[in-house]
Amino acid sequence: MAYDMITILGPTASGKTTLAAHLAHRMGAEIISADSRQIYRRMDIGTGKDLSDYTVEGKQIPYHLIDIAEPGYKYNLFEYQRDFLKAYEDIRGRGVIPILCGGTGLYIESVLKGYKMMPVPQNDELRNRLADRSLEELTQLLSTYKTLHNTTDVDTVKRAIRAIEICEYYREHPQEFVDFPHINSLIIGVDIERDLRREKISKRLRARLDEGMVEEVRAILDSGVSAEDMIYYGLEYKFLTNYIIGVLTYDQMVSELEIAIHQFAKRQMTWFRGMERRGFTIHWIDACLPMEEKEERILGMI
Repeated sequence: MAYDMITILGPTASGKTTLAAHLAHRMGAEIISADSRQIYRRMDIGTGKDLSDYTVEGKQIPYHLIDIAEPGYKYNLFEYQRDFLKAYEDIRGRGVIPILCGGTGLYIESVLKGYKMMPVPQNDELRNRLADRSLEELTQLLSTYKTLHNTTDVDTVKRAIRAIEICEYYREHPQEFVDFPHINSLIIGVDIERDLRREKISKRLRARLDEGMVEEVRAILDSGVSAEDMIYYGLEYKFLTNYIIGVLTYDQMVSELEIAIHQFAKRQMTWFRGMERRGFTIHWIDACLPMEEKEERILGMI
């Protein structure tokens, strides 16, 4: 194969995981997840793990970087690069093709572009100094360090402070990074028409609520993970936690969460289009095509 890896990306509800699993089955490949929340154990329904998707024609497709951390832990980009590289080298070392699949654009771009990261320790003095600042003040402060491409940095006060902490560390420590290997990847984007995407998101949200998504979040909170930590994870976990602790009514939670997921999918597409502007070639495939035709199109590009 002319490529080191295949990458399948797309917005939420586009069917990218199902496509990756079918392609892996066809090629004898293994999947590396690029989803920033599916790394957490017990956060299954809310993150849309749908682990049954990894079984194709009765065969279990091997997957990596799912269920590797406990809820409450703050997994970061440096750790993702480290864990990705370990999985990637293991798969390639066995003569198997890796398929990177997910919707977290930052994770995907960090390994395809080879961002050179280093671990950033906690700065208690800085955190104490920023503790009383409002989210608006923190956002303004963060904007003095960098252009705010990633709005998740300022979703919450805690995230904003961590982002400032990272920027401050990088400014004070000249980066002497370990090189990240160049990976030549075929990049496939699953293109789903906006109205169909919205319809699938709304239908899927209600299905997941029926499957017990509220109970899933309640169980994690009951296990000792704080409400603040759950809110940190955003989207489903933010809104469901706020419902459980009484900040939102059920109807408010459903309505606001639905809007937030639609906005999230739009931001995902904005990121992927930005990747194209930054020099990545993404081969877009219509999500509505039959599975076999999508597979054949991808195989024809290899």
